[in-house]
Amino acid sequence: MAYDEELADRVRFLIKPGPELSERKMFGGLAFLIGGNMAVAASGQGGLLVRVDPKENDKLLAIDFVRPMVMGGRERIGWLRVTPDAADDDEVLREWVDRGVGYARSLPPKKKK
Repeated sequence: MAYDEELADRVRFLIKPGPELSERKMFGGLAFLIGGNMAVAASGQGGLLVRVDPKENDKLLAIDFVRPMVMGGRERIGWLRVTPDAADDDEVLREWVDRGVGYARSLPPKKKK
């Protein structure tokens, strides 16, 4: 399944362009990176993939529309999926984009290769 281009456009609008922002196709979707650190992605499986503080992972999984990210058969702590229906809501999308961008900005920028 290809990622939702409309969702990617909505995320792009919320993040606003800047020198630290880049986009990269990964995980079957389109990821938005801040300083080389992934913040959010329009997932190829539908919905939004969000990077969060690993210490908040379990608390955030208690939200009805949040699922764990599973890759290679294993749950990835600090990476969550927001269901497509929830991501359709502008307020919910903004909250999760802000959360992912905030966490990515808290990380040291990756060195360019």
